[in-house]
Amino acid sequence: MSAHESILALKQQIAQTILGQDVMIERLLIGLLADGNLLVEGLPGLAKTRAIKKLSTFLDAGLSRIQFTPDLLPSDITGSEIYYSADGKGEFRFQPGPVFNNLVLADEINRAPAKVQAALLEAMEERQVTVNGKTHPLPRLFLVMATENPIEQEGTYPLPEAQLDRFLMHVYVDYPEEKSERDIMLLVRSEEGGDDSNPAGHSAQDTRVPQDIIFSARAEIHNIQMAPAVEQYIVALIEATRHPERYDKDLRKWIQIGASPRGTIGLDKCSRAYAWLQGRDYVHPDDVQAIAHDVLRHRILPSYDAQAEGIRPDQIVDKVLQLVAVA
Repeated sequence: MSAHESILALKQQIAQTILGQDVMIERLLIGLLADGNLLVEGLPGLAKTRAIKKLSTFLDAGLSRIQFTPDLLPSDITGSEIYYSADGKGEFRFQPGPVFNNLVLADEINRAPAKVQAALLEAMEERQVTVNGKTHPLPRLFLVMATENPIEQEGTYPLPEAQLDRFLMHVYVDYPEEKSERDIMLLVRSEEGGDDSNPAGHSAQDTRVPQDIIFSARAEIHNIQMAPAVEQYIVALIEATRHPERYDKDLRKWIQIGASPRGTIGLDKCSRAYAWLQGRDYVHPDDVQAIAHDVLRHRILPSYDAQAEGIRPDQIVDKVLQLVAVA
């Protein structure tokens, strides 16, 4: 089985256990394939935690779950030096924290203070942790999925824009469609009854995807062809967020700060991964447009006028996509 077939099979396995959230599953896989991290925002009960748990079930990877709370300390995430004594001799040894795993669920990241958020975001950016002057590398396969609750904002610590920029994508999760609601109810009922086998009739252990498949897929994605016209289209989209006055007076009024170069890199990586999942060896402008909202919505800072008019970042991205022509 090829890497592409294995990833599609993984996607199908997860989709059979998480109903009505196909977009979130696809974005989770794109984040994994593009070697990035995700910020997922949605109301409680929309299968955000379940999604990454099921990914760890069907992928040969470990999972850590960190519940962010106001009293959390940076060492609770990164780990710390512990003093050990034996035979009259003592020494400090590093005790790794939960961030040392393949998949890390940072649940309600905005409930922890800035130092704790910074500790996780440093690990995401550098792929290493430094404690007492010693550097400890994180696993080669590493993905952080941080979640935010859009309600109950009292007592939270919103992520600054500079830290938001470190997430490859900011994914919104909405309610499933009505037709999926009954299927969700029946699925949970069957699991509570002890029937937790997958629909294909195989155990999760028998069908776990090896980590080597992910690395092979990344190598194939790296070789995806992108025409110069598509590359220029990506650059033009980013430039439109930085110099909106060149395109439209409303756009100029709505944007205070545009996307950083991480936005350009993110569009490149995610559009390649999206095209690969569609079975193509080249990137089409439609691939860029398909993932543009997830890559850019947290990298555009709306102006005061936009907020006063109730203009959301997604509407700004819509306007950018409408105004910028494909080269």
